[in-house]
Amino acid sequence: MRRLLLVTAAASLAAIGVASSQDTTVSFFVTSVGSGKGADLGGLAGADAHCASLAEAAGVTGKTWRAYLSTSDTDARDRIGKGPWFNAKGVKIADDVASLHSDANAITKQTALDEKGEVVNGRGDKPNRHDILTGSKPDGTKIADQTCGDWTLSGAEGAAMTGHHDRTGLDDSAAAKSWNSSHASRGGCSQEALRSTGGDGLFYCFAVN
Repeated sequence: MRRLLLVTAAASLAAIGVASSQDTTVSFFVTSVGSGKGADLGGLAGADAHCASLAEAAGVTGKTWRAYLSTSDTDARDRIGKGPWFNAKGVKIADDVASLHSDANAITKQTALDEKGEVVNGRGDKPNRHDILTGSKPDGTKIADQTCGDWTLSGAEGAAMTGHHDRTGLDDSAAAKSWNSSHASRGGCSQEALRSTGGDGLFYCFAVN
């Protein structure tokens, strides 16, 4: 009996050790640079590869990355794994998909860092880069005709829904403060069009494992 109790206690301690050793390395970031071709990211595959490339350059290995982007047949919320997610400083952004798409998430200008742990310019900075490409509604589902041709357009045609990583805009409305669904781009999908409203073709990346 004594031996059984000791074995049970050891197993319990081991379980506690596993729980306390949660991986808090970076699993969420805003891209420091976009594709350079506006909202033409090479589709979802190209956007995912861009996330992976930036993460690797920042010294983050062993993770599978997905861009937080919706398309005509894909919802961004279904692409990013189960969570939790942490920024490059080890700050938890959200526990899971539900909390990410609720008021419980911790996305602010100070926490929505790039892959190198640096703050991304927001409203009031020059240049403002707070329009983050998502193509999504507030709940993370796709929004019709606002994905710049499923992230393949870079001209005067099309539009992309964007969110504000700094949670600020022209007013105090829910849309202005939304991290993933503030307003559509205007004037098309080119780099110039995205910059004209306060963007730079940046997007969110999440590790799915």
